Amino acid sequence: MKFNTKAIHGGQKNIDPAYNAVMPPIYQTTSYKQSSPGKNKGYAYSRSANPTRTALENAIASIENAQYGITFGSGMAAIDAVLKLLKPGDEVISTSDLYGGSYRLFTQIFEQLGVTFKFVDMKDAHLIEEHITSATKMIWVETPTNPTMSIIDIRAIATLTESRDILVVVDNTFATPFLQNPIELGAHIVMHSATKYLGGHSDVVLGALVVDDEILAKKLYFIQNASGAIPGPQDCFLVLRGIKTLHVRMQRHCENAAQIANFLQSHSKVDKVYWPGLKSHPNHEIASSQMRDFGGMISFSTKNDTKGSALTILENLHLFTLAESLGGIESLAGHPVTMTHGSIPKEEREKTGVVDSLIRLSIGIEDVEDLIKDLEQALEK
Repeated sequence: MKFNTKAIHGGQKNIDPAYNAVMPPIYQTTSYKQSSPGKNKGYAYSRSANPTRTALENAIASIENAQYGITFGSGMAAIDAVLKLLKPGDEVISTSDLYGGSYRLFTQIFEQLGVTFKFVDMKDAHLIEEHITSATKMIWVETPTNPTMSIIDIRAIATLTESRDILVVVDNTFATPFLQNPIELGAHIVMHSATKYLGGHSDVVLGALVVDDEILAKKLYFIQNASGAIPGPQDCFLVLRGIKTLHVRMQRHCENAAQIANFLQSHSKVDKVYWPGLKSHPNHEIASSQMRDFGGMISFSTKNDTKGSALTILENLHLFTLAESLGGIESLAGHPVTMTHGSIPKEEREKTGVVDSLIRLSIGIEDVEDLIKDLEQALEK
């Protein structure tokens, strides 16, 4: 089954045995009648499982070409569940340029519980080996990274761990399963903030994990149930609905981003443009080999590298909405230093290119000429 068909039908057999509804119903219930204690139709209590959630988990696993999907109340709850696989004394090697919320969870929650984190530049995946120790139990990868769009070679990292007891986890939020399937490249766990492209309409918060190993899946399902950070059935319904148009939305996101990246690259006031589809991108060839297209996220900095220059642009945009998040049908703009990456110390941010003038764009599916005109007039202020 091809991706476009999977997005609509994947994992959705027998979704409503009661009435054969075309769309999975919203099972807005906490409990389920049992014929005898412990005897039920597969569902007993909705923290443990819910039919609407099952439909979503099957769909996400299907489009990632894996067997098991596990969903959570947010992307951060999904990351939290992954880190609960570790114990005090374990070590995680993470990319140095990553989402500020992930950095905050790593350093302010799990470091206090005895887990060690190393933040390293992963642009050359082969250099990671020198950082691996006997305590290393996980390698955390974002690719493309947030917000500088660095590309990390997933297959190369997976090769490093083949003979070691190390989990490779890939945050696939920016790429989505439409563009990239980390399990096929050797990753053990794929994480999604489904709030973003999978939901696609900026109206739901939800997280997901995908694995292909049964033992690992059972551990994560146990954590999901025991910790209880589950999504509600209404949220599951919204993300499932979003997945059904993921392929057509991502095509337009990518098409629009390509034109906007080239426009920004040629603008006299723009210093650097971060988008993996540009041939000038340091790991463009790796992106070309592991992604089907280059995504709808772009960051750029101005030649006048000040916070003021970024704020002037952001405050004068009309079609681009100044807001948190990304991946919706509408175009958004943000200032990582004061928004998504404010929890990362300045010296750490600047090492990875998160400078005061950096602006992050989530390119929507509007007419690209209108979006370019909006950026053009804001850059001229």
